[in-house]
Amino acid sequence: MIVQRCARIVLLSDFGDGPYVGQMQLRLTELAPNVPVVTLTSDLPPFRPDLAAYLLPGLQSGMPLETVYCCVVDPGVGTSREVIIARRGADWWLGPDNGLLVPLLQGQTDLDIYRLKWRPAQLSASFHGRDLFVPVAARLVLGDLPAAERIIFAQLVGADWPAERACICYVDAFGNLMTGLQADGLAADADLLAAGQRLKAARTFADVAVGEAFWYRNAFGLVELAVNQGRADAHLGLGLGDSVELG
Repeated sequence: MIVQRCARIVLLSDFGDGPYVGQMQLRLTELAPNVPVVTLTSDLPPFRPDLAAYLLPGLQSGMPLETVYCCVVDPGVGTSREVIIARRGADWWLGPDNGLLVPLLQGQTDLDIYRLKWRPAQLSASFHGRDLFVPVAARLVLGDLPAAERIIFAQLVGADWPAERACICYVDAFGNLMTGLQADGLAADADLLAAGQRLKAARTFADVAVGEAFWYRNAFGLVELAVNQGRADAHLGLGLGDSVELG
């Protein structure tokens, strides 16, 4: 089906270091030459679409429109799990049907969702990022929707997931702890409880003493736990999936 062409492709995955992202990029130079490809992140929480899902809305917010987002956190690769394509406004999103796209699509009105039916002639059992997702992303950016079945949001795996998650969804290189909570939903003076400690809110790092833990509204609009010039993960003893709560 012919659809509106897009301007760029963005890659998001849990692949980390190694050849995987590079092979995806290289394949895209063949399938969609002259189309910009941006690797937004390759360190989403590994094997955890239930955590990575809550990062995607913030990572996309404020970014250029007419973008194809190719999202791969896919512990079910090679199984009967389905693949989802979604048009959200002027953007296209592509990912496994394991809940990864659910918070991003939840409550949207300008939305079309499809279950991918097309498969390539050559498909490995363990690297669908390169063999399946990338060819679909290349076709989408060039204005071609592969064979797919229209579905509704309620048919997605994880359609009943909450809009937010009060737990650690990402640990960055500085040890900051990003949650799945929208900061706009908390009062500016709210306290959070994490690992038995009560954390006050601050606007930014330098507003608290060196070594002090706090929470703040991060650049993606999410609640994040941090330590000024320190590592919140080590200071609080928290990691992926650990819970936080309102004090």
